[in-house]
Amino acid sequence: MAEAIAIRSVTKQYVEGTAGTLALAGVDLTVNRGEVVLLMGPSGSGKTTLLSIMGCILRPTSGQVRLEGHDVTAMSEKELPAVRLRHIGFVFQGFNLFPTLTAGENVELSLKLKGLSQRNAKTEARSLLEQVGLGEKYDAFPSDISGGQKQRVAIARAIAGSPGVLLADEPTAALDSKTGKAVLGMMAAMAHKDNRAVVIVTHDSRMAEYADRIVRIEDGRVVEAA
Repeated sequence: MAEAIAIRSVTKQYVEGTAGTLALAGVDLTVNRGEVVLLMGPSGSGKTTLLSIMGCILRPTSGQVRLEGHDVTAMSEKELPAVRLRHIGFVFQGFNLFPTLTAGENVELSLKLKGLSQRNAKTEARSLLEQVGLGEKYDAFPSDISGGQKQRVAIARAIAGSPGVLLADEPTAALDSKTGKAVLGMMAAMAHKDNRAVVIVTHDSRMAEYADRIVRIEDGRVVEAA
């Protein structure tokens, strides 16, 4: 398998005044294309911080992060947005859809940000919504579709432009068990069929069946990886 993300000796410390909190303490982790990795652990263990560092949203205090062969820790703040846009798709617990845009327009917007023309973005957005089983919801607004459908729109938007890495923070927390499993099954298929690296933060142990590996984090450290 090709390496998608490499985390080496990464620490992250938050400082407020004279006090400091060590969120990550010397984490080493590799995620390959074609696999689903679950990050699990108690609240405050550092899972979301690690995911944010993988996604170039946060910078580590020390250590190295490589994304699709690029050392992103060596990049400037001006360079990172282009890296996120090209290589990473994000899926969030709260869907983060624009309420005044239709499902299709939400996906179109992501494609236009990646340089597609209006016409090509519309064609590709329709194709992506069909891939997630929502071709008939192209013109529906977020307020008119279910939570599971919103999350599938969010997934379609995340994979727009074919990023090699898909990062998800508690993507099933707002969904019922059946819908949550359907969403995770879809994300696992995208890893295995489309050769993407998929990293999911979750508290739900029932989701373990969809993982190729489970990485458990406690107090900012990897305590188990299997």
